[in-house]
This record gives sequence, C-alpha cells and structure tokens, in this order.
Amino acid sequence: MSGGSFDNGTLSQRVREHLREEILSNRLLPGAHLQEEVIGAQLGISRAPVREALRLLAAEDLVTITPRRGAIVKALSPQEFLAAYQVREALEMLAMRLFVPRVTDADMSALGALHRRMMAAAEADDVDGFFGTNAEFHALIVDRSGNDRLRETYRQLMNALLRYRMRSYSLRGGLDRSLAEHAAILEAVEQRDVDAAVRLLSAHIQVPQRLLQTSPDGELVPTGGS
Repeated sequence: MSGGSFDNGTLSQRVREHLREEILSNRLLPGAHLQEEVIGAQLGISRAPVREALRLLAAEDLVTITPRRGAIVKALSPQEFLAAYQVREALEMLAMRLFVPRVTDADMSALGALHRRMMAAAEADDVDGFFGTNAEFHALIVDRSGNDRLRETYRQLMNALLRYRMRSYSLRGGLDRSLAEHAAILEAVEQRDVDAAVRLLSAHIQVPQRLLQTSPDGELVPTGGS
C-alpha cells in the first residue's frame, strides 16, 4: 500500500483500517512492534497519521502503547480471553432479548441460510468457513437488535476474539455440537420464545468459558483459523 492510495482527510482512518486488517488476519502477530517511522516509510506518509492510527487501534484493544516501547500488537492471556467471552455472552443475551420480539420472516430466512452454510462447511471440514459463517449468524442477531451502541461495542469485542477462532474451536470440541446448538437457538427464535432463545444462546457461549477456567496461565497464540 502506498501513500498515494490515501487522501489527506481520512489518512489516519485508512492507516488504521490497513493495520487492523494486518492484525486481524494474523499477518501482524501478538508482540510485534509497530514503529511509527517504519510504517510511515512503508506507506510513504508522515509519522503523525500513523501515531493517530495506533492510538485508535489501542482504543479498540488491538494494540498496547507503553512509554519507551511504543505500540505492540496485543496478545490475550487466558484470563483476558475468558473475560472477553463473559462480556460477549452478556452482549449477545441482551441482543437476543431485543431481537426476538422484532424478528421478521426475512431475518429467519437469513439465519436459516447461514445455518445451512455452516452445515455445508462442517461437512467439507472447512473450519475457517464454518467460523466465518458462525460469526455472521451471531452478528446478524446483534445487528437486528435495533441498538446501535450494542452493535458497535460488540463489533470491537469480536475484532479481538476472532483472531483466536482456532482456540475457540479447540475449546468447543468440534463442529457437530455447535451445529446442534445453533439449530436449537434457531428453533427458539422461530417460535418467538425469548427466554428459551436467551437461555440456549447463553449455554452455547458458556461452553468455551468452562474450559478456559481450567486452562493454564500463558498467552494465547492466534493461529488464523468463535
């Protein structure tokens, strides 16, 4: 990416988007130093927009900025990963309570199509495809909740968690159980049963949490493949 691809009015935002993609795709791994002068030279721009982009990424909890060390791609400890899952559970439970009373036939059709895509990915042993579609399933519920603040908070949280989707897969123990849980959630939503949908969703998200609570200390390493 060259500096000529940016326009001045959105420079720092576009640098942030570029670096965020590098982080979320695991091309920049936890612990990587993000040096303003190096990034600026690579992009053909000054350090100022890079500095602002790094500040914005720190606000999203994707990088850590410390005196003298500068910006470093953040890694999650098992405790932080567990805390993020607990927040995710709370956010999605609220989203489900808001979503079910307003669900439309189009929403049900979209959720059903996503579930069928997950089934096809599982049959093909396409773990990345499965978790990408799984993320879309959950995000649709949040998106259709009608709460913009909830949607933005959830997006930022999932940016951090999706780097660790293979860790989530290992904690979940396979795709068949996840498919069955999604099918039960889908049925509860279709029946407009708010309490059942919330209960089933909560139980689904708690599966990795229970195993994380017994995980040894140490940083989690994202492997590219929730």
